[in-house]
Amino acid sequence: MRERIPVVVQGRRTRRSRAVRALWTGAELAVTLGAVLLLLVVHQLWWTNRQAQHAARDQVGRLERQWDARPPASGGPAPEDGRTGGARAAQSAPPAGPPGRAASRPPAPSENLAYAVLRIPRIGLTVPIAQGVDKAAVLNRGYVGHYPHSAQPGGAGNAALAGHRNTHGEPFRHLDRLRPGDTVLVDTAGARYTYAVERTLPRTSPGDGTVLAAVPYSSVHPAYRFTAPGAYLTLTTCTPEYTSTYRLVVWAVLRSTQSR
Repeated sequence: MRERIPVVVQGRRTRRSRAVRALWTGAELAVTLGAVLLLLVVHQLWWTNRQAQHAARDQVGRLERQWDARPPASGGPAPEDGRTGGARAAQSAPPAGPPGRAASRPPAPSENLAYAVLRIPRIGLTVPIAQGVDKAAVLNRGYVGHYPHSAQPGGAGNAALAGHRNTHGEPFRHLDRLRPGDTVLVDTAGARYTYAVERTLPRTSPGDGTVLAAVPYSSVHPAYRFTAPGAYLTLTTCTPEYTSTYRLVVWAVLRSTQSR
């Protein structure tokens, strides 16, 4: 009777072992990648907001202290850097009436400098306004940016502002909650300008630049337009949330000016 010699299939075990190691390595890489992505999301959605909102509040406080530390203004437009002026006067100037009777346009502030404060009671917003809409220097710091070629707040024409809707302080997160008649305030060194929301364009293309025109209108949605010169305030941000596909636009009209 012949004796059988046992056969050990080492090749199959080796291949199986390699497959297990590959799967294990892939799983570890997937977990690591997931953790990194989670940290990036936390940084973008939470940490950037926290940093920017803190910086914005600090800047508002600095502006107000600078304004209140100066002697009362002697009249005329606010200076270029927006850092002079005294306490707000108790009495208000007469309402602006028709938009065409707005104050004359003051000199433009220095680029990327915070020089005014935007307040929107409806959404609990208080945020600095800086000259320009550069992302790194203005918008990513939690500020609202003033389009350089638009009118200054309180001036005749269209004062246009932009802000992030998500991340980096997201000052315009709830801009879609504004309704006709809501109050929008702009404080500068020389005056407080009170606007009233007139209408909202819920969605338009990023290239719809006529929403920033001196007499604003939408070239994409012709039903949304103003026809007479006046003192307008335009607020713009991205929409829907967490995208930059479209733009949300809110228009307001100057109602009164209160000297500081």
